[in-house]
Amino acid sequence: MFLSVFDLYKIGIGPSSSHTMGPMTAAARFLEEILSGNWPKPQASEIKRLGASLHGSLAFTGVGHATDRAVMLGLAGYLPAEIDPNKIDEIISAIKETGQVTPEGHPAYDFDPKIDLVFDKKQALPGHANGLSFSAYDGEGRTLLRRVYYSVGGGFVVTEEELARLDNIATPEPAPDVPFPFKTADEMMAMAKKSGKSIAAMKRDNELCRISETELNAKLDGIWSAMDGCIERGMNESGILPGGLKVRRRAAQLAERLDERRLSNKFNPLEANDWLNVYAMAVNEENAAGGRVVTAPTNGAAGVVPSVLKFITKFHDNIKPEDIRTFLLTSAAIGGLIKHNASISGAEVGCQGEVGSASAMAAAGIAAIMGGTPEQIENAAEIALEHHLGMTCDPVAGLVQVPCIERNGLGAVKAVTAASLALMGDGEHIVSLDTCVETMRQTGRDMDEKYKETSQGGLAVNVVAC
Repeated sequence: MFLSVFDLYKIGIGPSSSHTMGPMTAAARFLEEILSGNWPKPQASEIKRLGASLHGSLAFTGVGHATDRAVMLGLAGYLPAEIDPNKIDEIISAIKETGQVTPEGHPAYDFDPKIDLVFDKKQALPGHANGLSFSAYDGEGRTLLRRVYYSVGGGFVVTEEELARLDNIATPEPAPDVPFPFKTADEMMAMAKKSGKSIAAMKRDNELCRISETELNAKLDGIWSAMDGCIERGMNESGILPGGLKVRRRAAQLAERLDERRLSNKFNPLEANDWLNVYAMAVNEENAAGGRVVTAPTNGAAGVVPSVLKFITKFHDNIKPEDIRTFLLTSAAIGGLIKHNASISGAEVGCQGEVGSASAMAAAGIAAIMGGTPEQIENAAEIALEHHLGMTCDPVAGLVQVPCIERNGLGAVKAVTAASLALMGDGEHIVSLDTCVETMRQTGRDMDEKYKETSQGGLAVNVVAC
């Protein structure tokens, strides 16, 4: 198993990594497939019209998660990391007005969202709750090419064939060509003990098999810069978030109040928690508005890791750039284990897989830069994840707003608390991180579908306003 830190931390746009970034990426992959000619009787020149069908969670909450817009943008040739959020409305309007998409390197294709984009709530695709298909038709309406994709969380997208290979336990995984190929927390701890290296150092060595140290440091710094920039934008914006719930942005106002309190010189025992909430809410308000965010490991949980990292740079006097890199490398190691052995997809395991995973990652990161041993770091991640077990994903009106925005703040608070508890111990504990991850996987498997990002249960149906 090798998941790069940059697989888990990807720069993109809101409001959802699985429902926005994933479908956009899938559409781009379909365009690549058209040009590749790697399909039976390729007749790319005869393609006149494109179509898309959303299934499962993508169908139920796709409008609130902007999946329809993501598909249009992807078929127009745009990628999440590259598109300017300020130009999205203009691009969408042009597609709706012309009934066409004009991706670079392709002819113009007919695509009328009212006809060619289907929200199929009756038929789920078998591979994953987030399934979607794309089709290409000739001028007579005959299907020339059809491909199915699954958006499996965190912006990751796989084809039917790729998913089948991942699920085929009879086919062993190839041994990764990295020096520390840990697939479980127990393996990670054993390798740390044998090598004498920290978790961050082992993760760094694995990354250096792919890129140079200079490039690695620059990309890590770029991820933190994007996270920090998102926090700053969120703390300087006000108004009502889109979607119809009329949720007000609060981060900017809360930050202003905290600054006023500080000037009064009155002791505020809640200041640390207050700032954690402000930072996390700032990110997730930006995400809800469709702004630029970093998956950490998903968009719905994008505020937890940046909040904790911003918090430690604010309240600790001696944080250096290398500390921030240590945080990101350590947290990515934990996130990779969770994704590999369970899931980070709310549509698959509920919000325990999103905010729970993010909290575990953040707890590990802060424990690492506070001098924690590998045992204490693993303990911190376990504590944070354990106390998110069973958390459902029940977004009101299918929007990544309620309870998602505040939930990120609470996930950040739990992460800091978990790290503090672990650092005060010696690393010994009853429940291992591997056990906790497996429990999360089993809990997600047993969880009713209505609590897994379909907006058919929980708060989504009990809040009158929806």
